[in-house]
Amino acid sequence: MERIGGLISTSIYESCTIKSFKHNGSLHRMWLENWKVPEDRLHPAHRDAGIMVYVNDHTPIREADGKEWISRVPAVSFFLPGEWFNVVALLEDRGVRYYCNVASPPYRYNNVLTYIDYDLDVVLLPGGSVLDLDRDEYDKHKEEYRYSASVRGQVEDGLRALHERVATFGQPFGDEEARRYYREWRDSPQAKENEPYP
Repeated sequence: MERIGGLISTSIYESCTIKSFKHNGSLHRMWLENWKVPEDRLHPAHRDAGIMVYVNDHTPIREADGKEWISRVPAVSFFLPGEWFNVVALLEDRGVRYYCNVASPPYRYNNVLTYIDYDLDVVLLPGGSVLDLDRDEYDKHKEEYRYSASVRGQVEDGLRALHERVATFGQPFGDEEARRYYREWRDSPQAKENEPYP
């Protein structure tokens, strides 16, 4: 238990592994150490929408070929039920950079969250510029993996929905909330029990 604003909170950050796969079922990438933000610490709009929020900092990342590396900056990830995209807020010195993946809706089983990565990415830079990435990779894989018409439609709909949220800076975008999630996790007993971060 810890005291927050005069109140006692029993919220616990749950450890979780995040795995992304390709359409053919092959592993794409794993983020090995993530912490799920407890429901009582979620922004009301995030809680009402059922958004799952995860925090990590210098987490080990394992690629499909087995190579591992360590992430360089803190990240806050947002997974939206039923939506064909997810959003990762990268808390960099110059501001928050949002890396958005067009992907299947998330599936969580016990302490593992999974989704299928569909290549298309959208990046929102701190200054407001928007970049669309990897259309060529998507075009290649939709033929190689034989995406059905249904999947192609969901992917394009997900990309449009993502662009709409980026344009309006709608949920889950929000620099202050992303930083708050990270700050509260860093101050939590679970973070302090783990190896100190630089």
